[in-house]
Amino acid sequence: MMSPLGPLTLQEKSAAIVSLGWGRASDVEPSPVLIEAKSQLDAYFDGRLKVFDLPLAPPGTAFQIAVWTLMERIPYGQTRTYGEMALDLKSGPRAVGGAGAANPIPIFIPCHRVVGAGRRMRGYSGGAGIATKQALLRLEDPGKRDWFIVER
Repeated sequence: MMSPLGPLTLQEKSAAIVSLGWGRASDVEPSPVLIEAKSQLDAYFDGRLKVFDLPLAPPGTAFQIAVWTLMERIPYGQTRTYGEMALDLKSGPRAVGGAGAANPIPIFIPCHRVVGAGRRMRGYSGGAGIATKQALLRLEDPGKRDWFIVER
């Protein structure tokens, strides 16, 4: 599908979304869950949808899935720090960051809503990196244009 961030490719397995990739893929057959995911993404990018309602089945370790589940609980337009999430999980911020970087379903699992201490941008593995993370955060809260500090 085309999005404001460029082309995105969705994949499903057993009627659940398993990945969202940046770029195009060939030979992706539309299915009911993929059609619904595209519809929800279109509504999200248009500012009409704040909560996704799709079956997700991200492949990952038990720890990664725990991190991603916690990420899904971060409300639209809000952020949490890696440290805050680490406290909830009785882990370390770097482990949370590693799980975020391994997130196979960005946007639906909103790893873009996780920032560093002091609300610093620490990185983003999807699309154009930090610029994509900034675009998603601005989409969700246009008033927060300069609230973050980019670290390279």
